[in-house]
Amino acid sequence: MVNHTDSTKTISLEQYGIKNATIRYQLSPKDLQEITIEKDQGVKTASGALAVNTGEFTGRSPKDRFIVKDDITKDRVRWGNINIPFDPDKFDKLYDKVTAYLSEKEVFVRDSYACADENYKLNIRVINEYPWSNMFAYNMFLRPTDAELENFAPNGPL
Repeated sequence: MVNHTDSTKTISLEQYGIKNATIRYQLSPKDLQEITIEKDQGVKTASGALAVNTGEFTGRSPKDRFIVKDDITKDRVRWGNINIPFDPDKFDKLYDKVTAYLSEKEVFVRDSYACADENYKLNIRVINEYPWSNMFAYNMFLRPTDAELENFAPNGPL
């Protein structure tokens, strides 16, 4: 088994309610691919790409877009069939269930940016159960430099 070295930066997920997790932080795509294969969650194709079977529900469903309706969002979101309101109390219960599920597990964490425009840029922390999901985040979002990661403060987790 290969020893996958995490970033030298140490982070905690306790502020999100995730306790005693084994955190794999900012791993390279190569490390994420190797871990995915080691865990029998994917295979390396003839071209060297990673192939993963994500199961029956693989696409984004436009009818599954829920946004918490609160004082911040109630007048700023166009509510309807696409932006479906979600009760804050139900969100809190779901959030607690997810953080309890991720506690004491191995998780893959990536700090990234969404949006290159400084006026709208968000610092995001992506927390995944699977290494291949974290590789998706590596490809999807903008990557901070090592210097930027030193003082990186996420606006919130995804």
